[in-house]
Amino acid sequence: MILIAGLGNPEKEYGTTRHNAGFMAINQLSHTHGIDITKTKFRAELGSGKIADEKVVLLKPQTYMNLSGESIRECMEYYKLSPSELIVLFDDCDLDIGAVRVRKTGSGGGHNGMKNIIYQLETMDFTRVRIGIGKKPPRYVLADYVLGRFAEEEREGIIQGIETAASAVSDIIARGADYAMNHYNKTNSR
Repeated sequence: MILIAGLGNPEKEYGTTRHNAGFMAINQLSHTHGIDITKTKFRAELGSGKIADEKVVLLKPQTYMNLSGESIRECMEYYKLSPSELIVLFDDCDLDIGAVRVRKTGSGGGHNGMKNIIYQLETMDFTRVRIGIGKKPPRYVLADYVLGRFAEEEREGIIQGIETAASAVSDIIARGADYAMNHYNKTNSR
């Protein structure tokens, strides 16, 4: 079984903000693979199904971004999953809009959701898919930028990025993280 967790903030007002790219990617996976996200458990919304003949759980923590790791840890403990059975999707303001990067390990950087996951799991060794939301313009406060919505001219790029991230997850499951890193990381500019 693979746990696929997308990071975001739960309230409707945040639904289409940059910081919710992880939730958007989970919604894309739900739609593409016919996995209904209708259950509530582990302080999260979740659904289970199959991707590439592998059982998966799609998880959207409802704890707010900074406590995402608590929900993910609870789910992993329940299903007795190891960090190697976790894929996390999240926004990255160091990547151009729609760019996607796959990594098998790494720090949380400046992303508080990722920092909390690393803290809760006591490891950096889990697969992550970073979704580019564009660089913060000068004079913007980072919190205001990531909680802002995409401009009209950015929408096509983020939609493509969300679809690419969902494809990357499918390839990670079917072909492995190394394949996905070789395929997706070189086809997306930084």
